[in-house]
Amino acid sequence: MLMKPEIKKQLFESALLEEKYYKYTYPSGFSLYVYPKKMSTVYAIFGVKYGSVDNQFKTHDGAQLTVPDGIAHFLEHKLFFNEDGSDSFERFSELGTDPNAYTSFNKTAYLFSCTDHFDEALCELIDFVTHPYFTEESVESEKGIILEEMRMYDDSPGDRCFYGMLEGMYEHHSIRRNICGTERSISEISAPLLYSCYNAFYRPSNMSLTVCGDVDVEQVNRLVLSRLPESFRGDAVGKINENSLEAPQAFKPLVEQKMQVAKPLFCIGFKDTDIPDDPRQRQKKDAVMAILNEMLFSRAGEFYSSLFERHLISPAMSYGYTISETFAYNSIAGEADDPKLVLKEVTEYLDKVRSQGLCQEDFNRAKRVMLAESVKLFDSTESIANTLFSFICEDAEIFEYADILGGVTLEDVSKAFEQSFLPSTVTLSVVYPLNEN
Repeated sequence: MLMKPEIKKQLFESALLEEKYYKYTYPSGFSLYVYPKKMSTVYAIFGVKYGSVDNQFKTHDGAQLTVPDGIAHFLEHKLFFNEDGSDSFERFSELGTDPNAYTSFNKTAYLFSCTDHFDEALCELIDFVTHPYFTEESVESEKGIILEEMRMYDDSPGDRCFYGMLEGMYEHHSIRRNICGTERSISEISAPLLYSCYNAFYRPSNMSLTVCGDVDVEQVNRLVLSRLPESFRGDAVGKINENSLEAPQAFKPLVEQKMQVAKPLFCIGFKDTDIPDDPRQRQKKDAVMAILNEMLFSRAGEFYSSLFERHLISPAMSYGYTISETFAYNSIAGEADDPKLVLKEVTEYLDKVRSQGLCQEDFNRAKRVMLAESVKLFDSTESIANTLFSFICEDAEIFEYADILGGVTLEDVSKAFEQSFLPSTVTLSVVYPLNEN
């Protein structure tokens, strides 16, 4: 007699953080993560490792398919509409819950938060995500809504400056294209194409459900088991890694635009094509670069103070490192009367640090800051659930990050600095006021 496959249950604990969560792996490959947390709000995310950059893939029959830009985001919108004509957003509202959804470059999330009616809301979340229903008529009616959303983002100087940076750094990778797509690409989306993308990526092994809050762990597991449909089976298709097409150098050193702004906005991007295949090594690189950026550009540091005191930048300068399976970059963003002068200052400062070397005292301070940040994210169910989902999409374990941070040395950071912020990798994106020459 054949034995029925069992559900695998794992406990993950952090002695440092005094936190824990459970992972259930079902025979279908689907994963449920339950993070018990004594807080008033419960937060749930039904997510898929599929985002806007995944517009080229191999189908289940081996053929290669290229779909229009923005289709992952379009699919996110359409899933809320059900075959009986109802809208799941309205159902969540009737339950007194707060629903939402988002599409990023590499993932899509459907979520809600609540203080009551958790069981009913979780059933609704599972039902609409696992039961797609698209018609040509409903797809056509949605295009106008998507186009309005696109125009809203196109009218945002910050968004345009950010995408200008990506368009300058990348020549081929689809990260350079807007998550929402373009007016032309949206016009090419059809119901059959939406089903093709859904059937390719919305598969158990490529999806997860994350629940964080004051819940009964086993009860959540039983509820999910009873609600997932029998048809929810199969593996996702193979993605195409577009990073292999990219040269290490930035595609364009300068991207300039004009919009209705009071002061020029800038985004400085440093392209990084050296991306480890191993998820843990990507985590290590992310931790190293986080410490390095804190050492170089912190508001408590000499460089930021120098720029601000000389009125070369506005106070809200931001910086950070982003890494995923197929793209990575450093970025610095803010407002400045002369963004090109800011880039010159950044370049000269990096050259100075490169010649003098990094300081042990700065390293110790930056490492303490980043360790504190890694602990702070466990202060809310929303932060925990979203961060855990991000780690899931990177095939990484959330509690390991603090340990990895703790193990980073000055030698690790110095070695990374030698290979980063190279002049050939930089793009400056600027949004100037309309009346500025």
